Amino acid sequence: MLKFVVLLSLAACVLGGTIPEGLLPQLDGRIVGGYETSIEDHPYQVSLQRSGSHFCGGSIYNHDIVVTAAHCLQSIEAHELKVRVGSTYWRSGGSVHSVKSFRNHEGYNSRTMVNDIAIIRIESDLSFRSSIKAIAMADSNPRNGATAVVSGWGTTESGGSTIPDHLLAVDLKIVDREECASGKFSYGRKIKDTMICAYAEHKDACQGDSGGPLVSGSRLVGVVSWGYGCGDVRYPGVYADVAHFHEWIEKTADEL
Repeated sequence: MLKFVVLLSLAACVLGGTIPEGLLPQLDGRIVGGYETSIEDHPYQVSLQRSGSHFCGGSIYNHDIVVTAAHCLQSIEAHELKVRVGSTYWRSGGSVHSVKSFRNHEGYNSRTMVNDIAIIRIESDLSFRSSIKAIAMADSNPRNGATAVVSGWGTTESGGSTIPDHLLAVDLKIVDREECASGKFSYGRKIKDTMICAYAEHKDACQGDSGGPLVSGSRLVGVVSWGYGCGDVRYPGVYADVAHFHEWIEKTADEL
């Protein structure tokens, strides 16, 4: 898993957001079947960038903390990272901030994808306005079947090699851990207690959306983590379960 994610990040950085087919991950945090949206509708959304190119998403927790996925931050140093906030477009607009430090969850496992969550502290405080706002963290999971939305600048088809400039979003339904691991889908025991799923037929997050927000009831309930393909009816998107990590997020944000 790790080598595929790292190669994806490097490819996006080198080629300005175009990912060569040979470097596409087979198992990835992965918008398919979605629609163009604006940053004002998702003011918590950020773009993580390296060498001037988007490679992962994230969510604003407070004036200088961003929540993302641990797999986005493997084999990378804080000084290599930038965070663009307040823009519908990952290439321009809003403001770009250097990263002071980050911390991956201590129990992150790149093989099983458990504990796929991380905290980033940026160098300068954000000035909140209509296009830049923090989002509340969920402290309990939404009900099975609750409406949710995931946003990002990821590819628009499974195996796609170009990411869009414009922010996209897609509407999904929450699939709780038990159903996601049941015979209705094909993951089985790969779904662990640090994960939550979301699904709509032929709709999904995709490559480049990793680390981005899954929102339900105006709260961050998931962080884009992994899945088989994008939009495959057998495999919902899998997300780090924010309610599970609520205390870790609070504690780490205070310590970092």
